[in-house]
Amino acid sequence: METKAAVSIVMPVYNAAAYLSETVASVQNQTFPDWELLMVDDHSSDDSRTIMEKLAAEDCRIRLLSTREGEKGPACARNTGTKNANGRYLAFLDSDDLWMPDKLEKELDFLHKKEAAFAFTAYEFGDESARGTGKIVSVPPRLVYPKALSRTVIFTSTVLFDTDRIDRALLSMPDIASEDTAAWWRILRAGYTAYGLNEALTIYRRPKKSLSSNKAAALSRIWNLYRKQEGLSLLRSAWHFTFWAIFATLRRL
Repeated sequence: METKAAVSIVMPVYNAAAYLSETVASVQNQTFPDWELLMVDDHSSDDSRTIMEKLAAEDCRIRLLSTREGEKGPACARNTGTKNANGRYLAFLDSDDLWMPDKLEKELDFLHKKEAAFAFTAYEFGDESARGTGKIVSVPPRLVYPKALSRTVIFTSTVLFDTDRIDRALLSMPDIASEDTAAWWRILRAGYTAYGLNEALTIYRRPKKSLSSNKAAALSRIWNLYRKQEGLSLLRSAWHFTFWAIFATLRRL
C-alpha cells in the first residue's frame, strides 16, 4: 500500500543533467522530511533520464514520471505531476533552482498560521553555480488579482498550495507561454489571496545564457497574457503592462 506524503513536489525536467543532483539534494536536505518528489521527464535528450532513474532508485520518496508522446513543455510536465500528486500540499520546483533547507518547514508553518490556500516566498538570484548574488526579490504580505496583474513577483519555485482549501483543477497550468503567471492570475481571479513570506528560501539559478535572453519575446508573452488570456482592454493592458515592466526591471537591477 502506497504511503501518502504530506507535501508533493512537482519538478519538470528537460535536459537538466548538469543541475539535477544538486537540486534534488536541496529537497533531500529539507528539515521537513514528509515529502514526495515527482520528477517529470519532458522528453529530455541528454543524461537527465539516467540521473533521474538513479536518484529514484536511491530514495523511495522520489517518483519518476514522463510527459506523454505529443505533449511537451513545462505546463504539460507540471500538470502531469500535479495529476499524480498524493500530498495534501503541492509545491513546484524547477530543475535548476535550489531550496534552503528550511523552505518547506517555514512555508508550511506560514501557510497554517495564515489559514491560507496559496503562499509564496521571497527568493535570491543565483549565478550559474547557484551561488547567491545578494540580489533578493522581496514579496508583499498579500497579493490579490488586481495587484498581481502589475507585479509578476510570484516565482514558481517558491509557491505552496493547500489542496484542502483550493480546487485542484485551478492548479492546472494552461499550455501557453508564461503558463505559471497565467495560472497564478487565474487562481487569484477566482477569489483566492496569495500570502507572501518575505524570506528568501529559494535560489533562482540564472545561467549566463539566460541573461541575454530575448527581452522582446518576454514582453510579447506578458502582453499576450493581458490581451488574450485575461481579455483586458487595450487601455487596461497598457496600464498594467507599464507597471509590470517597471517592477520587472527593478527586480533585475
